[in-house]
Amino acid sequence: MSHEYAVKLIARLKDHQNSDNREAMEAYMRNQFEFFGIRTPERTLLLRDFLKENGKPDNEEFPDIVRSLWSEPQRECQYVALGLIDKQSRYLTKEHLPLLEEMIVTKSWWDTIDHIASNHVGKIYQKEEADTYLEKWIHSDNMWLNRIAILHQLKYKTETDEARLFRYIGMHRQSKEFFIQKAIGWALREYSKTNPEAVKDFIASEELASLSVREGLKHVNRKEKVEK
Repeated sequence: MSHEYAVKLIARLKDHQNSDNREAMEAYMRNQFEFFGIRTPERTLLLRDFLKENGKPDNEEFPDIVRSLWSEPQRECQYVALGLIDKQSRYLTKEHLPLLEEMIVTKSWWDTIDHIASNHVGKIYQKEEADTYLEKWIHSDNMWLNRIAILHQLKYKTETDEARLFRYIGMHRQSKEFFIQKAIGWALREYSKTNPEAVKDFIASEELASLSVREGLKHVNRKEKVEK
């Protein structure tokens, strides 16, 4: 049964559905999800106004509200759930990892996965260690859990655990999955902004997919070209 707070929020979204936008938004996501047709700027304002009127969810009720939103067929409901978590991100702890895992493995696609990786899982691991989950995810047969583990340090910069980053990438370097190859390249590209030499050495020493190499060296190559 949906939480009352979520029911009110879903009703607000339904009141603003736009059939003119719906088809294009569903096509962009390869018709994997239904949409209300509410574009990001309007959805952001709707959530802001809703929070002004109804307040932020109570910390204890928050997981049930997120689950209620996540269970809805329209993609905007998942986006709003992520927005609510963003508002509560300072309170995220390893106790929220089971909830995040549920979200990662259901209604999975890059749009929700990439947000959860750096904004939610990444923030939790910056505050406290909870190795059980990352290790389980990197060993999982679910590619989205693998992608989360590879990408969670995207915003860490000098705080990046280099050994973990390179180990996780090494474990999946032979993956044929586009989303894993792309994640490896993205993670390496971001870390190259902090430690370009380490990334160059790692790429030179590993047999990575050409997509991962190309993406991983983008920043380094661009910077070297400018300096010439």
